[in-house]
Amino acid sequence: MEAEINFFYETDFSLVGENVFKKWIIEIIESESKQYGDINFIFCDDEYLHSINLKYLDHDTLTDIISFDYTEGDTISGDIFISIQRVKENAEEVSTRFSDELKRVMSHGVLHFCGYKDKTERESDLMRRKEEEKMQLFHVEQ
Repeated sequence: MEAEINFFYETDFSLVGENVFKKWIIEIIESESKQYGDINFIFCDDEYLHSINLKYLDHDTLTDIISFDYTEGDTISGDIFISIQRVKENAEEVSTRFSDELKRVMSHGVLHFCGYKDKTERESDLMRRKEEEKMQLFHVEQ
């Protein structure tokens, strides 16, 4: 069975150009000298993600992303839950386009699977640089 990158929608949102996003995710993973396994992106709302945060992480907070890492060796696999509501609000807060903030959050989840952390200031700085680097890899063929 071939590895897959899948997109699921638990809210009134859908990615335009899923195949472009799949190619980009693969490019991120390969640029880190890893291989891709099964990766599921689940787009949802705040309420859905908050319930996952409470149930599995015992955190009573809103967040933009929660990732469950099933990576084995160099094969990147996992589930990435993204709150579209949170991404929209974050984009407004930092005065950026929703599409750019969404790519940042998506790359963030994949980078966690590649081994990057963001607990310390130093780790967060590296994560932000990596997010910017990976966002530059996104391109749509005209």
